[in-house]
Amino acid sequence: MGKIVSSFFISLDGVVESPDQWHFPYWSDEMGAVVEAGMQSAAAMLMGRTLYDEWSAYWTSTDTDPEVAKALNEARKYVVSSTLTKADWANTTVISGDVAAKVNELKAQIDGDIQMSGSATTVRWLLANGLLDELHLLVHPIAVGHGRRLFEDTPTHPLKLVESTTFQTGVLDLTYVPDAG
Repeated sequence: MGKIVSSFFISLDGVVESPDQWHFPYWSDEMGAVVEAGMQSAAAMLMGRTLYDEWSAYWTSTDTDPEVAKALNEARKYVVSSTLTKADWANTTVISGDVAAKVNELKAQIDGDIQMSGSATTVRWLLANGLLDELHLLVHPIAVGHGRRLFEDTPTHPLKLVESTTFQTGVLDLTYVPDAG
């Protein structure tokens, strides 16, 4: 049975938008190892439409990070969308219609982690529908002050901290699971 694991670069004030604007001064070998481990554990990738559009355009045409590009281009990918009808990125399946039932089917079919990076709207939906299994946050010691936050206008979702590490850069590596009480 697969589990959905969502990972974010996030600021102290909850911003997840445009990490390329504030994240890189905190990059370290420690963070690289965590990101690499997440990629290695991925049996498949799950994403929302916006991330799919961004990543499919970038990773199919970039010469930067050829190993990452190769891994992502070859990975099984699933995109949750009510508007995308055809996915041109190799090994991509569109999930639409009864998304909750189809995501449950996907979890039953896949042995391993179904990794997500980004897609805040999709993560909020998965959490609200009891489908998110793990939330992995790399909390950066910076208040960005503007941009989309991971949790915007959402109901309360109790989470349980199951693992934590502090990197030399001050970044917190936190892993949460939904807390049923």
